[in-house]
Amino acid sequence: MSIYADFTDITGQLFDRLDKKRFLHTLGVASTAACIAMSLGYDIRKAYLAGLLHDCAKYMVDSEYVAYCEKHDIDVEDVEAKNPALLHAKVGAYQAHKKYGIVDGDVLSAIRWHTTGRPAMTELESIVFLADYIEPGRSCDPDLPVIRKEAFEDINKAICHVYHNTMNHLTQSDKTLDPMTEKAYLYYMDKTGGKGAD
Repeated sequence: MSIYADFTDITGQLFDRLDKKRFLHTLGVASTAACIAMSLGYDIRKAYLAGLLHDCAKYMVDSEYVAYCEKHDIDVEDVEAKNPALLHAKVGAYQAHKKYGIVDGDVLSAIRWHTTGRPAMTELESIVFLADYIEPGRSCDPDLPVIRKEAFEDINKAICHVYHNTMNHLTQSDKTLDPMTEKAYLYYMDKTGGKGAD
């Protein structure tokens, strides 16, 4: 049985909940996560599932996230209260468990951390974080061809490259920086010796 057949029900539910652009992005992330997992010898089905559900809460508008978190006792940091869209990762992990019945802690953690990442990400967290950035539908970063190549050669180098570009974008656009993003960037800069930051 193919990985696609394994998750037909979840895919159908996501198709009903997400708008077309988000749904296509979701399929792109799931497939890319599976490809990265294959290259690393990691569990392909697990990576596909985490990618498939990474944005499962993205059907909400920003103003709904804080209220949802308060209702379900999900912790909200100050930076998240100011930028509610960041909460879709926490809400997504919660819904993956409660609505879609996911009990695998690795999968839930990958959903939880796919937006900001964190220092010393697990293999699956790294896979989904990177897949979200490089899936075929993405086009906003001119370095994407390089990062996509790095993803299959040195995943930590690719992650560092993503953080470097993300930090530059947030700084130049004067957007609020999540402290976890900065911590993760410094961690991967140190881990790779600054690779990807050229």
